[in-house]
Amino acid sequence: MSLQVNEACAPINNLAVTWKVLDALMGGTRTMRAAGHTLMPRWPAEDIDAHKARVETATLFPAYRRTVSVMSGKPFAKPLALRDSNSDFDKWAEDIDLQGMSLNNFAAEMFAEVVGYGLAGILVDFPRVDGTETTTRAALEATGARPYWVRVKHHQILGWQAQIQSGKMRLTQLRILETYEQADGLFATKWLPQVRVLSPGAWEIWREDADGKGWGIFDKGTTTLEDIPYVPLYGIRDGFMIGRAPLEDLAYLNVKHWQSQSDQDTIMHVARVPILALSGADDDTKLSVGAATAVKLPQGAKLEYVEHTGQAIGAGVSAINALEEQMIQTGAELMVKKPGARTATESANDAEANKSDLQRMAEQFEDAIDLALHYTAQWAKQSTVPTAKLFSDYGAATMGEASGALIKDLHLSGVITSETAIVELQRRGILSDDVDPAVEAANAEAEMTASLPPAPMAGAGAETNVANG
Repeated sequence: MSLQVNEACAPINNLAVTWKVLDALMGGTRTMRAAGHTLMPRWPAEDIDAHKARVETATLFPAYRRTVSVMSGKPFAKPLALRDSNSDFDKWAEDIDLQGMSLNNFAAEMFAEVVGYGLAGILVDFPRVDGTETTTRAALEATGARPYWVRVKHHQILGWQAQIQSGKMRLTQLRILETYEQADGLFATKWLPQVRVLSPGAWEIWREDADGKGWGIFDKGTTTLEDIPYVPLYGIRDGFMIGRAPLEDLAYLNVKHWQSQSDQDTIMHVARVPILALSGADDDTKLSVGAATAVKLPQGAKLEYVEHTGQAIGAGVSAINALEEQMIQTGAELMVKKPGARTATESANDAEANKSDLQRMAEQFEDAIDLALHYTAQWAKQSTVPTAKLFSDYGAATMGEASGALIKDLHLSGVITSETAIVELQRRGILSDDVDPAVEAANAEAEMTASLPPAPMAGAGAETNVANG
């Protein structure tokens, strides 16, 4: 079936099913509530208003978003380094996107997109230079124009065409969803969609017709490059231009936690509100209950509060704790070193042969950055092409080490409390069972408070302000 220029291809539509869940989780409680019954199904015979109230009071345990943040930050614990660079690349790296973003921060943002969604890209673009011959490096420098990088997020990729040429897969067409700004009245602006269609040596901008009945070419032009200067970025690479989120299983566990926590909140609400039951009376019996009201019952009638036994509450707490443990373990798997295919060179180097999934992703990302730098050099007609180097010493040999590091990071990012972190570290044998979590957390907080410098006296501050005039 023929696709319109603004329609996504089948592989992207398949990935988008999961992206909707990931978008909701990354947005936090607000977007999870907005998803409504999609991520919080109604119980059988549940009243619509009751379900709405349950959704609007639910809160998200942000395990997925924080784990993505923690994991994607590991390779950037030290700044990205450029090797064999020159003064031009060093200068461009300070503002790689012409929006004030450094190469290191740009790369960190795109790696977070890869860890979070599994697919993204970098488009290396060049400002349009009309009426000027730019076939040489000197001519380009005279225009003042220079190449820059453009983020292509997961939801912007609409479709592509590719062929094997000269022994490698080569893009022959790429469609990217963009937006453009248009004035809306005297002061306001609005953002409208457009599609960039790229082919080797050419580009087109498609926009919707004014009557909204179709799309047409708004602008087009040519480039000096033989390839489409686009670099795909993958989480788990399933094929050319197709990648899955490496923490997808964690995402669905987080949704399950969202639902289970709602169930727990509901049963806690039921348990906290006892039901007044009247037995042994007919339908005509009138009842008035209050602090200053005496109750008169018919002969043999009985009035009492019926309360929840609380057994299901404990079971619910255990189930939620087990879910949180599963989420920690699932997230930690990315850092665990795993044996890989060993070459003759690698056989003498265990560090090379045993890498975590996160390290392999970072290496793949490094290669992508190198290709983007190559396209940058082509645009600028430079023979020197630097390479990128990311920090990689963060793998863990065992699941215990990896999950212990993740627990520390989740605690520092505010997802779990000090007491919970201590309990989890005890379960992994990292801390002794003799340590009392509550006491240890309190002592740690006291030590931290004691180490802080004393706050300046209000009077002293006032005198300083006066003295400084």
